[in-house]
Parts: sequence; structure tokens; C-alpha cells
Amino acid sequence: MNPSLLLELFTEELPPKALKQLGLSFSSAIFEQLGKQFLLGGESRATAFASPRRLAVHLTDVLNTAPDLPTEIKLLPVSIGLDANGQATAPLQKKMAALGLTDITPAQLSRVSDGKQEQLVYRYTATGKSLTQALQSTLVSALEKLPIPKLMSYQIANDETVHFVRPAHSLIALHGSAVLDVSVLGLKSGRVTQGHRFLGEQNIVIDHADHYEKTLIEKGKVMASFSARRNLIEEQLNTCAKGDTVVAPEALLDEVTALVEWPTVYSAGFDEAFLEVPQECLILTMQANQKYFALTDANGRMKNRFLLVSNIETDQPHTITSGNERVLRARLSDARFFFQQDRKRPLASRIEQLGNVVYHNQLGSQADRVARLVALAKAMAPALGLDAAQAGRAALLVKADLVTDMVGEFPELQGIMGMYYAKHDGETGDIAQAIEDHYHPRFAGDSLPLTGLGLAVALADKLETLVGIYSIGLIPTGDKDPFALRRHALGLIRMLIEKDIALDVRELIANSRALFSAFGNVKDNDEALHGFILERLRSYLRDRGYSSAEIEAVLFNQPGQFHQLIKKLDAVRLFNALPEAAVLASANKRINNILKKADKAQRQLDSALLLEPAEKALAEKLHTIAPKATEAFDNKDYSMSLQILAQIKPEVDAFFNEVMVMAEDPAVRNNRLALLERLYGQMNQIADLSQLATA
Repeated sequence: MNPSLLLELFTEELPPKALKQLGLSFSSAIFEQLGKQFLLGGESRATAFASPRRLAVHLTDVLNTAPDLPTEIKLLPVSIGLDANGQATAPLQKKMAALGLTDITPAQLSRVSDGKQEQLVYRYTATGKSLTQALQSTLVSALEKLPIPKLMSYQIANDETVHFVRPAHSLIALHGSAVLDVSVLGLKSGRVTQGHRFLGEQNIVIDHADHYEKTLIEKGKVMASFSARRNLIEEQLNTCAKGDTVVAPEALLDEVTALVEWPTVYSAGFDEAFLEVPQECLILTMQANQKYFALTDANGRMKNRFLLVSNIETDQPHTITSGNERVLRARLSDARFFFQQDRKRPLASRIEQLGNVVYHNQLGSQADRVARLVALAKAMAPALGLDAAQAGRAALLVKADLVTDMVGEFPELQGIMGMYYAKHDGETGDIAQAIEDHYHPRFAGDSLPLTGLGLAVALADKLETLVGIYSIGLIPTGDKDPFALRRHALGLIRMLIEKDIALDVRELIANSRALFSAFGNVKDNDEALHGFILERLRSYLRDRGYSSAEIEAVLFNQPGQFHQLIKKLDAVRLFNALPEAAVLASANKRINNILKKADKAQRQLDSALLLEPAEKALAEKLHTIAPKATEAFDNKDYSMSLQILAQIKPEVDAFFNEVMVMAEDPAVRNNRLALLERLYGQMNQIADLSQLATA
């Protein structure tokens, strides 16, 4: 096997929230580019390293020189590149000059057919690049492609200005034990790196690419592997928790991992009196400000103990823990002060202040928005089995916590603090819960509102946002969706389907838009918005495992109600598994095509005009099974309805084999079309079965 390759860029402290992705991007870019240049062996593997002060990658089985490869360059069609005498035309000469092939004659070119015409092709053996040569351009390219959140500009010794995420101090490039001569960011490659600022050796020599990770651990007290550090932190957190549960969001674990080179977890505590403050506030204070890990007991109640991850290992951690306890005490005191101050005023008294908070400059203030939410929630309440006055009260209070001190400090607590303050004010439990509920679902996979009132206000909130923002033309494009309309649409869809709510989205949109009548810039984009929501619906249904054909079959009439869609999709899937399904789907498609071409006249089926045995049999069978299928449909037993319809397959087969639909006699022709219209309508009550046809 060929030697391994090591690249390390040593820098000032890298941005912690970006470190994980920077490390992965650097590693994958080097691996990909060297692979494209045929410098990786069949057993080559890349290992990414990322610590607070370094990005590195270790690749096994790396060639010193890429193999020579037969190569061809497609030039021009023969008819364009050569004249009648077989000499190069001006276009070919120009093309070859651009490629540096001026010494090549037409006789040295090959002719290859692409299936349409002959092409002139220049074939040659390309000399493989050396690793050093390829690595220089690869390294530059990899650094340029890093997902850097914000570039810095700094000067190096010769007054040259360098642009990078942080000032870089050294570069290692080792192939086995040999230093490769490359440079980047004003740095020449070598084999020296730095250890931990306080615990490790400085100016550590890496003698071989394969010894990098071990040498840094033993001499530098640096765990260069991001994943290894993260795993160690999780292990130590669980050990120090001593049976309690560690509140450890993925993002916090990643950020803390990016802040330390030699992680050590210590336990500390705070005054139990701070637990009077809602634990969401305390936990957020710990995580956002200090990067601490809160602990909860078996019942989910917060303990007055926390865990911190230090970059210093010591057997006497009192100085570390006491210093962190002192800092946290000040943070928690601020949170308690905000909480106590906020509770001095009822939540309802803050509603007037919302008039001073701009929602959107084209849609008014938050007070205007609340008025719309109240109207929508009250209007939907009866359909949800709720008291309209209660729904209106909940909607009135849902945004009031936006002007509290606590939410002003921690916007992430909006809704949560409103719930606590509402309970303190004596509002009913359902109203208080609705304030927190109405933000749900906040992201894909998030929980839905717990209460009926929360559901009403959450629907109102998402509708108001969708209609308002969409109707002033701020429509999501590509990956840009600043008002999270896709997320709001998905939340609306999930609530209607998963909570089995029989509300019509078209009506909801129209009712919502009517509430913006005071704003002349709000346009009627109802149909476009409904289409936008249907696109989100398609994605939602695909994520639930339904095929595109099944989805399009059920969405054929652009429905406004979504609550029965899953039952219909399941029924369609069961129907499609029946042996009769393929024939009936194809017949349905054929009927659809026939009816599209026929005129739109009103037709009545007349049994006296049924002449052929096959059409008589079809009409009789349809007359027999239609009431049963319709009864099952009305009872929401969609699977049974389709299974009953499947019984008509023999008669449908015979009809198309033996009956000429477009008969010369207009009366007979129209009667047969009337029969097909009745059959088509019966077959497509649940879904457009023609969508299931394979051809």
C-alpha cells in the first residue's frame, strides 16, 4: 500500500459553531480532488480532524504520482473540421490552437461516430501529475470552498494581505515521512505543529503522517478528532450526572466540542432558590450564555447542579468550578429579576404595547396581527368543538409576551413565558397552554399543539402568516424563505391531517385574506397560495412513504380538505394491489381520453338505447354495485368502496372489446358516452385511478 498523506492547517481559534462543518468540508474536498486526479489507491480512506486551532485530514494509500492515462479530446464534426481535401478548416485550426495542438496534423486525429455523425478526436497519453503538483492546486481549491461564515483580513510578514476565516500560522504536508513542498496563505509546508496552550508541548515534530493523532495526544494534550472529543464529552457528562439526565442538545454538544482541545467535565451547583424561575429560562441561560449542561431528575425537574466542560485537566478543580458558579449566579440573578419584574403586570395589560411593535411594514403592527388572529380563532372554534370566546381570549394573549423583559432578553422563550405569566395571572390552564402551543410545530417532526385552543390559535397563526406574507408578493424562491412559509404550510398540513380537522383550506385562505382589507397592498393570491400549500402537501405525503402516482391520484381535484387524504391513499394502495387494478386503471385512462374529446353536452343514460350485450351488461353491473360503492364512500370506508368497484372489471373488459363507443348514430353514441360518464364518475369519487396506469 502507498504511504499516507497528512495535511494540517494550524490557526487562531476557529469559530466554534462552524468548526464541525469546516473540518468535514476540508477533508472531503481534499479527498475528492485527489481522487479525481487518480492519486488515491483502492484502499484510500480519509479521516477528518478539527480542533479549536486546526483543520487537518489524514488519507491512507496515496500515490506519489498519478498513472499515465489514455485521454481523448473531442474537437469538431468531420464535416465542419475538414474540407473536401481532408485539410483542416479555419474552425478546426482555431480550436486546435486554443488547445495548444498546433503541431498536430489532421492525419493524427481519430474519427469516432457519436451515433449521428463522425467526430474528430485527438487521442494521446496524459502524463500523470505528481502528488506535490496536484496537492498545491487542491489545497488552494479546498480552502476557497470552505463554508466560512465570515472572512478575516490580516497581513503577513511581507505586508501581503491574506483573507481567511482566522489567521493561519503553520502548514503541515507529509507523505509518509516526507515533507511535500506546497504553500498556501503565505505559509510554507513543514512538519511542526503546536500542542495545548497550557498542558502540552509546543513545536511538536510530526515524524510520519500515520503518527499525527497519537503524537498530538501524547505530547500535545490535544484530541484532534472532533468526533472523538465529542464522544468523550458525552461519556464524561453521563458519568458526572450520577443518574440524573443531562440536558444536552446536539448543537450545544457540537459547540462545546469545538471550544476545547482536551475536554474535562466538572460538576458545579447554584442556589436552590433560583429554581423558582421557570426551568426553561434557567436552562437557556446556562446554554446560551455559558455553554453549561443542566441536569434534571427522573421526573424532568431541574436540579440545582450543572456540568461544565473545561479545556483544563486538574485534580483540584475548585478554582474552575467556583469561578463558573460565580458567573452563573450573576446570569441567573438577571433571569430571576426579569421574571419577577414581568409578573408585576398582567399579561393582558401588555397587549396595547403591541401597537408599537412592527409586524411587517406592509401588514401593520403586532396589535393588528393579534386582531386578525382573534377573528380567525373565533371563526374556526365551532368546527373544532371549542367555545369561540375562549378561543378569542387565547388568541388575544398569544403575542403579549413579546414585550416582556424575559422574551426581550431571550426571544427563544416566546410562548413559553407567556404560558407561565398567563398561569400566574389566573387564566385557565387551556388558555395558558395555548400560548405556548400556538408556535407548534416549530420544525419538521416537532409535536403538534396539545390542546384544542392551542390548535385553533396555531392554525390561525400559520394561516395569517401564509396569507399575509404571500399576498404581498414575498413568495419563497429556491432556498430563500425568510418568513418560513414552507414551514408554516407544513405545520398547517400536519395539523389538518394528523388532528383530523374537516376545515377547507380554500375557505380558510379566503377568510384570512378578508381580514387584511385595510391594507390595499394585499392582493388576491388565493389560488397561487393554495397551489403552494399543495406542493408542501405532496412533499409531506412522499415523506410518509406514498408514491407519486398514489399522491397525484388522490390530489387530482386539487382538494381543499386534507383530513381524509391518508385514508384515501391507503385505500388506493390496497386497490392497486388487486389483480383487477391495472386493467381498471388503464380503462379509466382510456375513458378520460374519450370524454375529453367528446363535446360537453348534457347526456342522460337511456336503457332503451343500449344495443350490444356488453354495454347492457356493463350498465346492469354498474346499476348493481354503484349504490353499494357510494354507501361505503359516504361511510368513509374508501377501501371497501374501491373493492366493490373492482368487481366491474369483466364488464369493462367486454365493453371495450365488443362495443364501438363512437357509433355513427348520434343517439347511440351519446348514450354510450353517458354510460362512460356515469362509470367514470363512480370510479373517481376517491381518486383519479387513471394516474395508476403504467402506460
